[in-house]
Amino acid sequence: QVQLVESGGGLVQPGGSLRLSCAASGFTSHYYSIGWFRQAPGKERGGISCISSSDGSTYYADSVKGRFTISRDNAKNTVYLQMNSLKPEDTAVYYCAARFGPLYGSSRFDRSYYNYWGQGTQVTVSS
Repeated sequence: QVQLVESGGGLVQPGGSLRLSCAASGFTSHYYSIGWFRQAPGKERGGISCISSSDGSTYYADSVKGRFTISRDNAKNTVYLQMNSLKPEDTAVYYCAARFGPLYGSSRFDRSYYNYWGQGTQVTVSS
């Protein structure tokens, strides 16, 4: 049974950091492209980062580039999202998602291309 479980969310002050984890079970995650998405209240769920299955290349939306880092630990079957210099506008529910094989171009940030989803973890950036 394919399962993704996010953890690591919480309340943090502006300028702070959090590391989110996405633990995969039921499949070998490095054969899958893994994306991180977020959804703020009243807004659509949008992609912010992706790590490719093919070569581990990483991709970021402009809104998080230079502040967030995606990585994977194949031994733990886990993907991480290190979030630094957090802003109030980063407040959202964060989801990880998986799709077998590589993704290209804008599909990396398109939720319709992903087959498996976690339940989400809340990140709140507030003083």
